[in-house]
Order: sequence, then structure tokens, then C-alpha cells
Amino acid sequence: MSLARAVAGGLILTREAKRPAAQPIETLPLPPRLYLSLHQHTGGAALPCVDVGQRVTIGERIANTSGAISVAVHAPADATVERIGRYPDDDSGRECIVLKVAQQQSAPNWPAPDHDYHLDEPALVRQRVADAGIAGLGGAGFPTAVKLAAEVDTRLQTLLINGAECDPAIGCDDALMQNFADEIVAGARCMLHILQINQCTIAIKHDRADALQAMRTALDQARDDRLNVAPVPARYPQGGERQLIAFLSGREVPSDGLPIDVGYLCQNVATARAVHRAIEHAEPLLRRVVHVCGDGVATPRNVDVPLGARLADLIEFCGGYVGQPDQLVVGGRMMGIAAASDEQPITKTTNALLLTRATPKPPPSPCIRCGDCASVCPASLLPQQLHWHATSDQTDALVRLNLGDCIECGCCDVVCPSHIPLTAQFQQAKIALRAREVRRQEATHARRRFEARNLRRERLKREKDEQRAARREAAKAADAARKAGHSEQTDTGAAPQTRQDEIRAAVARARAARARRERDSNSDDEV
Repeated sequence: MSLARAVAGGLILTREAKRPAAQPIETLPLPPRLYLSLHQHTGGAALPCVDVGQRVTIGERIANTSGAISVAVHAPADATVERIGRYPDDDSGRECIVLKVAQQQSAPNWPAPDHDYHLDEPALVRQRVADAGIAGLGGAGFPTAVKLAAEVDTRLQTLLINGAECDPAIGCDDALMQNFADEIVAGARCMLHILQINQCTIAIKHDRADALQAMRTALDQARDDRLNVAPVPARYPQGGERQLIAFLSGREVPSDGLPIDVGYLCQNVATARAVHRAIEHAEPLLRRVVHVCGDGVATPRNVDVPLGARLADLIEFCGGYVGQPDQLVVGGRMMGIAAASDEQPITKTTNALLLTRATPKPPPSPCIRCGDCASVCPASLLPQQLHWHATSDQTDALVRLNLGDCIECGCCDVVCPSHIPLTAQFQQAKIALRAREVRRQEATHARRRFEARNLRRERLKREKDEQRAARREAAKAADAARKAGHSEQTDTGAAPQTRQDEIRAAVARARAARARRERDSNSDDEV
């Protein structure tokens, strides 16, 4: 364990993964083009509401939500819509709106609110958050307005503002708390009004002394007894939502549950600031702070970046590459995701960019059953057993061992003496489980369609049998009437009239039967 010292439920990082030094926030100038992803969040992709060639102004909405769980997208600058299509150099099929930034930029003109938001209904204030296009800025990207709809849940007791950055290589939240503590506190108060609760805890790692001092000063100035600061251990991955709640409350979030099941709702400090800007300044989410770090970039910095700027724009602003980095990672050292190229744009969930040279690792060797992976797992899983079942495709056993609770923190990879890529195995196993669930749902849907079709055919057969039986009975009655002499009519016009009535009745029955068949066919398609 050259990088870390193991402790119960996590790692204390000691060498390469030390926390970043506090750095000021610098502003990236607008690049010539911005690539605004239509899918910067959890949920459905946004739908463009602009056309190619259209001029847009800063803050103008350029994509609407596509459903209940979706987030709108706004223009970060005055620009012209140049193209709507896929990312450059990306085969994933994700779409974006390409804006050609205007050389002359107008000053933002956010409409000042005409009254205190405390006088508004919580639902109205929450709608302003939705209109601002805010998604969680801590990494998961869940639509903030959807999470803030939890005021209807009586289990909710505490709003948790997460300032304990999970990954040790990230420092953007630390810089935000030092520079915008008053706005973070104001955003937390806005969310308390929306949620209609009276308790908020701001969690900060105890070794972030400057951030702790700045937040405490802001709370003293706010004079709001509903808010408090809680220092937490500087232990990876203490900033994880479930691990943070377990430390603060002594209660674990259920394996198949949510934080609200134990009375908590968690938001990131950057999200709290964005909520303040949206509610009290009518400012949509157009920019975010990104921490650039690693030995592959000339000047590591915290940078305020317009959404849609490329990673290459950000790297150039930080002095460019040092040599040729082997790794370009979006996110931190432990939980980041490798970027396909530096043409990839910044999104609402991009909190860090790591450029580093990969250290060659020995090839994996067989598991020696040392148990180190289990001792550092913050989710209290059994990585050794998960490894065995993942390599043998025993999906039922993976479900039984709660593979879904794995937060992919990488602790097991760091401590494994056999150098087994456990996290990568678990990621692939999760993909296989999701694929199996999709197949199961498709099979269930097909079975229900088949059963509905059989029921419809049985019903139609039963109706036809009943119609045949009715016709036979009618024929028998008519024959009996004729034999009894009742078919003779003294009125010569009576017989033809009776015949016409029978024809009309037969036509009406045929039309009704055809309408029923069409209706049943439509209902079968819907199933």
C-alpha cells in the first residue's frame, strides 16, 4: 500500500494523493466555440429549441427538458447556433449544440427579483431552480429541482450540504467555500425554504482549515440557527453521500433505499451557490468551477469555466501540456473517467481534470485471499467474493452480495497485493446486471403482450360462438314459426318489410363486430 494507509471503511492517502493546495479561482475567457451537451445530467436528454443560424443571447434557453427528470440548457454567451449534432471526435452518439461565440458580448441583464422569495410558495421557488437548468454539481448530475420536491415527504429532517470532496485530487469545492461562503449559505437557506424544514448541516473535512473558517464566518453573519458546520474526517471516500450520512447520523442508508429514508437530503456546495444565483439573481447555470491538476499540466488551477468549453481550451489556459501525459481523466484520481480526447467539452458534472503520467503496474496475479479489499471497502462489501462471482458470471450471487452498493471508489484496487483490477470488474458486472434487467423487462413485456393476445383471441372466439348459437336459435324459432303457420301474413307488405329489418340487423351486427376487432387490435398493440 504505497499510496495509502488502510483504515476501517476507507483509506487515508499519504503520498501521491494528498489534498490539493488551496488555489484562487481564475476565469477562462470565452473560446471561439462552445459545445453544449444535451445530456449533462442524470435522466432524459434536453431537446433543442433553437435552429441553426439563430442568434442567441447570454442566458437564453437553447434546449428544453424532455420529461420529469431532465434539465434545460442555456447559452453561456452571445452567439450564433452553428450546428446541432454529435460531439466532435465522439462515436457515442451524444448530441450537442455548437455555438459560435460573438466577438462583442453584451453585459448579462438578469432581472432582479421584485420581492423576497420567502413570500413565495415553495413550489414556485422550486420552479425557478428548474428554469435555471441546475443539476447536481458534485458529479452525479441529478436534476436539483426534482430532489427539492421532497418537501412532501414527512421523513425528511435534515438538508446536508456536502463540502467534503470525495476524491483527494479535487479542490474546486474547497476554493468555492473560501471565496463564496456567503453565497453557499444563502443557497442553503433558499433550499430550506423550498423543503420546508429547519435543519441544515454543512459537512467539511477537518483539514480544510480555510474553508471551515470562511463558512463559520458566513454563518455568523447570517445569524440563522438552522444551519451548522460539521467537520468530518479527511478519509477517502468520506465525501461519499452514504458514507457522510452514516458518519453524521450513525444510521446507514438502506441498500435499496435513498438518503431520505433516514431523513437526509444531500446537495453539493456548488449546487447551493447555483441555487442562490438562480433564486436571488435570476441567473441560469452557465459556468462552473473546474479543478485542473496533475503533473501533466504546466499550472494546476481552479478555473471558472463556461459550459461547453473544450478540455483543450482549459488545458491551454493552464499553460498547456508538460510532455505527453499518459492519462487525461475527467474527475479525480480515484473515481475519474478517462476522456477520449481533449476535444471533449466541459459539462455541468465536470468538477476536475487530471493530467498525469501513468505508473506501470505489474500484471494481475491470482487472489491470495488476504482480505485487504474488504477491510477498506466503505460500503462494507466483500470484494473478494464479488471478484469470484464476477469472473464466473454468477449474476444471481452478485445481486445477493449487493454489487449495486459498490460506489466504485477504487480503494480495493489500491490495496490489492495481486494488482487485480477489481473496480473495472465490478463496473463490467454492473453493466451485465443492467443488461440482464433490460432483457427481463423486455421478456415480461413480451409475455404480457402474448397473454393479452391469447385473451383477446379467446374472447373473440367466445363471441363468435355466442353469435352462431344465437343465429341457430333464431333459425330454429323461425322454422318453428313457419311450421306453425305463423309465417303467413295477410298483409302483402309485411313479409318484405320483415326481411329488410333482418338485413339491417345483420349489417349492424357485422359493423359492431368489426369495430370490436379493431378496438381489441389497438389495445393489444398498446400492451
